[in-house]
Amino acid sequence: MKKRFSIIILLIIISLQIYNSFAVQRFPKPEFESGHTQPPTITPDPRAHALAILDVFVLVAALSVVTWLVLKKRFRIGVFWMSVFAVLYFGFFREGCVCSIGSLQNVTLALFNSEYSIPITVVAFFVLPLVYTLFFGRTFCAGVCPLGALQDIFAFKPMPIKSWLEKVLGIIPFIYLGLAILYSATSTDFIICRYDPFIGFFRLDASFMMFIIGAILLLIGVFIARPYCRFLCPYGALLNLVSRFSKKHITITPAECIQCRLCEDSCPFGAIDKPVLLKDKEARPVAVRRFLIIGIIIPVLILAGGFAGSQFHENLAIVNPKVQLANELLHNTNYGETEKEAFEIEAFKSAGQSKEELYLEAAAIINQFYYGGWVLGGFIGLVFGLTLLSLSVFKYKEDYTPNKSNCLSCARCVDYCPIIPESNL
Repeated sequence: MKKRFSIIILLIIISLQIYNSFAVQRFPKPEFESGHTQPPTITPDPRAHALAILDVFVLVAALSVVTWLVLKKRFRIGVFWMSVFAVLYFGFFREGCVCSIGSLQNVTLALFNSEYSIPITVVAFFVLPLVYTLFFGRTFCAGVCPLGALQDIFAFKPMPIKSWLEKVLGIIPFIYLGLAILYSATSTDFIICRYDPFIGFFRLDASFMMFIIGAILLLIGVFIARPYCRFLCPYGALLNLVSRFSKKHITITPAECIQCRLCEDSCPFGAIDKPVLLKDKEARPVAVRRFLIIGIIIPVLILAGGFAGSQFHENLAIVNPKVQLANELLHNTNYGETEKEAFEIEAFKSAGQSKEELYLEAAAIINQFYYGGWVLGGFIGLVFGLTLLSLSVFKYKEDYTPNKSNCLSCARCVDYCPIIPESNL
């Protein structure tokens, strides 16, 4: 079976390389009479339309295969080889672009900026994993996402971490998600792409600092499985929410749990909920009182978070290039002395815009960040409040079950269950 999967993946990659060699680029590089050559870019060249459509078909096929392997075949080795394929195709061959994680920013910008035209293929990369997650759990994370797949390969000796620490660190992706949406909505920056720790490995052109950050995360990933997926990925935060409502989801046992406890520590992501008996349930008045207190705290956290975010709106807005330029021209009399600064001023002058117009435009952007800061802060306050609420709710469980929100559907746990599926008998 292993050899069969290896041969299939190798044939697919070879076929794609041959197809790509015959593709015609729609936007050839310009030729200059002066002999000037176009400098290399830090992003991949535009894809031919046929290849972009092919990418979507490959995404659908990969999602379908992984979902089948996880839910139907319960075959961990197959999921692993799909991870290898994801690294080779969506990672090195496609150079990590477009990816579902970064497409979040394109979709946000298209929603808030009517002048931005978003390709339908980018929308597909954003929507398809969410749809599969809604029906089948986070099978995209299991073996299709190249960032997760790369980390999964390095998870040699994963160790568990404290549940409370997992909860606290799990808030960070939601903060990152809020910041990414804010900066995309204001046409400021695509921070997910800018600070992608693994894109440098796929393109071999990242800055030294980003190479170091990526290497550190991979080194941490040897002992703490998938640190980026669990504690940083903003798209993973969305999948976390959607997966809670998944219609079908991977189960540890194909039949009734026999309480053998063999799977108890099998998940490197700490995503297995252990049985909680009724005798462990606290007194009802105590639980109700705590629930009411947290119910009062949540609105306070939302308001406090929104107010704090609005107070930091200028600090958030300074990242915007226009706000930064206006601020430098207004307060720094020596601005323009370096080559980079002189280039920015020259570009500003060539646009035919006056300083007053720039200041008004910057003020409008700062005002957007003021309201955006309220929303961002309120969202972070809500995340904190709901995290507290989840810790206070008693959930009675008889069996060992995957936690739908945190489970990455990697199928590691199924190998620990001694119950043989009826289909294998």
